[in-house]
Amino acid sequence: MRGDGAANLGLMTQAEARAIVDGRFASTLGTERIPLVAARNRVLAADLAAAVDLPLYDNAAVDGVAIRSADLSAKIAAELRLVGCAAAGHPFTGVLTEGEAVRIFAGAAMPAGADAVVMQEDCRIEGPLVSIPEGTPMTGYRRHGDDVRAGSVLIPAGRRLRSQDVAAAAALGNRELTVFNRLSVAIFSTGDEIREPGTTLRSGKIWDTNRWLLRGLVESLGCRVTDLGILPDDSREIERALSAAAYDNDLLVTSGGVSVGIEDHMTAVIRRRGTLDIWRLAIAPGGPVGLGDIDACPILALPGNTVPAILMFMAFGRSLVLRLAGAQHEIAVSIWLPANFVLHKPAGRRDYLFGVIETVAGAASVVVPLTRQRGTMFSAMAETQGFIVFDEKREDVRPGDVVEFIPLQSILG
Repeated sequence: MRGDGAANLGLMTQAEARAIVDGRFASTLGTERIPLVAARNRVLAADLAAAVDLPLYDNAAVDGVAIRSADLSAKIAAELRLVGCAAAGHPFTGVLTEGEAVRIFAGAAMPAGADAVVMQEDCRIEGPLVSIPEGTPMTGYRRHGDDVRAGSVLIPAGRRLRSQDVAAAAALGNRELTVFNRLSVAIFSTGDEIREPGTTLRSGKIWDTNRWLLRGLVESLGCRVTDLGILPDDSREIERALSAAAYDNDLLVTSGGVSVGIEDHMTAVIRRRGTLDIWRLAIAPGGPVGLGDIDACPILALPGNTVPAILMFMAFGRSLVLRLAGAQHEIAVSIWLPANFVLHKPAGRRDYLFGVIETVAGAASVVVPLTRQRGTMFSAMAETQGFIVFDEKREDVRPGDVVEFIPLQSILG
């Protein structure tokens, strides 16, 4: 397999594009208090510090008997009196004294006087007595404050809250959290050839796909999306629509209309009403992209072809959305796998290929590119498991070489 095109010397790299995002854009969103039930995928606006220690109290890690370690011997079997039971939510209220034990279940508070637990598999209970063989190991228990200390920061501000973060907040007794307001994002498609899905197509027309793609990408990051439809290839109409949307939204995201073609008006409109920072990136498959602002509202103008639009969003659009939303930078999770293909590409360009993971005759998994890679191959998009990535320094790949693979799940929120 051979990468298309020559080296893209002088073009902006992905790292340089992200540096522009970090240097120019910042969140201006207000904050609100919301219940835990609505907190997943929202951006935490203030450090979540623990008001209590976790665990809240010493508690058993296993089912068994709580004892005083002084009552066991490495050489002599012990027989102790059972004086009660402790279960989660139902603690033993007495104090353990010499020769006594309490039946205990995982999660139950340790009885006063006890300092060890013997697993139920290692002892024998007969009526009011428990026999423990000599040399039986004593398990530890979860100690008060071993996990989290009051006053420590458990979740930092800027975290886009995951299910486990919400659970941690609940474990600290929080019913509500302070988060940033949702980033309001307006999305458009542009092009006289674009029509809404479900409508009858005339010659030369196609159904819109990019708005549905972009909506999913942006909503997966916790944003509120306003869909403003399809704009024609008319500079006045584009300018009117973008200017109106800029007053009601925190970010505009469009696809199409950013190139050197005579009918591509997006770049001219952005430059007339604001600024344009990025024109072309050394990424393949790629396309021209605009990043700037219009009437002081940030705008991201992605290529019209669907695959380059995905890649440009992944390259730095995602970072832009997260930064404006007040979120920390999130690195897409990638895995490194042996290649099962041959490739040559120019240096100085970052290439992405649709790929899938395969297992060869029970051996280690390998990654292979799909045979169809063009920017409008919807069958390939439906089949792919992610992107194989080749950085700017890499020129050749041979079978067995380790390559980077970014699963789609890592990109889609």
